[in-house]
Amino acid sequence: MSGCCHNDRTIDKLRERQRGTLLIVLGINAVMFLVIAGAALYGNSTALLADSFDNLGDALTYGLSLYVVYRETSAKAKVAIFKGILILVGALVVAAQAIYKLIVPSMPIFEVMGIFSLIALAANSACLFLLWRHRFEDVNMSSVWECSRNDIATNLSVFLAAGAVWFTGSGWPDIAVAIALVWFLVRSSVRVISSALVELRAT
Repeated sequence: MSGCCHNDRTIDKLRERQRGTLLIVLGINAVMFLVIAGAALYGNSTALLADSFDNLGDALTYGLSLYVVYRETSAKAKVAIFKGILILVGALVVAAQAIYKLIVPSMPIFEVMGIFSLIALAANSACLFLLWRHRFEDVNMSSVWECSRNDIATNLSVFLAAGAVWFTGSGWPDIAVAIALVWFLVRSSVRVISSALVELRAT
């Protein structure tokens, strides 16, 4: 009986740690969405816009993850599937913006792209550091970790795109990186949904 109580206390402590971490990263991503979206619109950058939607998707993801911290595995798996769908929707939005840029070409401001991609990188690196210890705890936190790891790749890609725009004097690198990020987001969506379906079948 005492062993059972000890296990319950251990699980409660784990969930409290998860909840505390999720609250912090939720706040970071909500703020970064507003900052990066504003910068993307001002700088006319599709790649930076993709970055901002990634932050919005993460903020929604962390909010959903908070909702299921104290729920059973099946509920966590179902929310993970929804997270995967959110990632996919973000990818489709960026793809639409990239297609528009192909039809109506425009030149992004590479200085804005570079500066704000580095700001986003710093914020997302902090999130990744906070989530590191939770990455194998359950399907809920694994999917959160997946989203955070995507952010780092996204930020680095946008920074490289900014350099390429400056070097070539063309807006094509911005579009190329945005398209690459669409593929990256779709792949991540498939991985999150597949893992969640496996977990759901097991329960």
